[in-house]
Amino acid sequence: MATFTLIHVAISLVGIVTGFVVLFDLIGSRWRRGWTGVFLWTTLATSLTGFMFPYHGFTPAIGLGIISVVVLAATLRALYHRRLAGAARAVFAIGATLAQYFNCFVLVAQSFQKIPALRALAPTQKEPPFAAAQGALLVLFVVLGVLAFKRFRPAPAA
Repeated sequence: MATFTLIHVAISLVGIVTGFVVLFDLIGSRWRRGWTGVFLWTTLATSLTGFMFPYHGFTPAIGLGIISVVVLAATLRALYHRRLAGAARAVFAIGATLAQYFNCFVLVAQSFQKIPALRALAPTQKEPPFAAAQGALLVLFVVLGVLAFKRFRPAPAA
């Protein structure tokens, strides 16, 4: 299980790093197909491999994983099937932003579980430091999402 966890974390980190590249590209109305593909597919792989960890009953992590897969399905459809035409541009910008937010939400939650200094601040993740971190993250992504939605204007497909 340790090797599987390392692979899952590595895929997640690739998704997070490429997600920020893609998100800032959207805000700058730039388009890099390779970065976008790596972001979306590693984020989907992260969500799907998350379901392979042992669990007992429905948990918030499983719920977030299900929502993430649905968001990614719509985002991938907007990109590959609809080719960002019409409303698909908005679906893509919002979906990509949400997918990256979910990645970062889990990163913060895992950081508070695994990093001793953060764990001491919020051992049950119900304490104010955890809420403040997740709240700040949400505000940041609302701002980034609005900017991506407003500014992303891909060139028409040839």
